[in-house]
Amino acid sequence: MIQVKTLIPDPLPAEVVELIDRRKRLGLDNFDEVWEGVYHVAPMARFGHARLDQQLAVLLEPVARRAGLQVSGAFNLGDPDNFRVPDRGIHRGDPDPGTVYLPSAAVVIEIVSPGDETYEKVPFYAAHQVEELWIVDPTERTVQIRALMGDGYELTERSGLLELTSGQIRAGLGWS
Repeated sequence: MIQVKTLIPDPLPAEVVELIDRRKRLGLDNFDEVWEGVYHVAPMARFGHARLDQQLAVLLEPVARRAGLQVSGAFNLGDPDNFRVPDRGIHRGDPDPGTVYLPSAAVVIEIVSPGDETYEKVPFYAAHQVEELWIVDPTERTVQIRALMGDGYELTERSGLLELTSGQIRAGLGWS
C-alpha cells in the first residue's frame, strides 16, 4: 500500500466533519493529533504494539516510582490546536487527572509503527521541553534514548532520569 498524505483546506466538507465526529463518538480518535491546526488521523496500533506498550508499563512503573515520577499511557501533549499523543509518558509531580492537555513531560516514549510519524514529532517534543525522548522500534528491536540538549536531542545510552540503559530496557522487553 502506498503511503499518502491528504490535506483538505477549510472549510471542511460535511463528509470530513462527519468522519471526525464519528471517530470521536466511537472512541476511534484516541491517537488522532492536531499539528499546528492540521488534523492527523492515526489508526489504533496493532496487537504487537499494544503488547510492547504493556511490557514497558510493567518495566517502568517501579523504576519511575523510586525516582519520584509517574508513568502514564498515551496522553495529549500540547494544546487543543497543536498536540501530539505519545504512546507513554513519565511525569514529574502529580498532574491533575482531569487535565486534557499537558504542556510537557519528563519522558515521552514513542513506539514505532509502520508508516507512523514518530520521527516527525521529535522537534515538537524538544520545543515543549520534554527532557528525554525514547524511541522504541519493535522491527529493529532498538531503544533510543535521546536527552534534551538546548533546542534538540542527543543520543545517549543511559536515561538520566530513571537510571536505565537502552540495553536494560531492551532486555526487559525480552529482546536480548
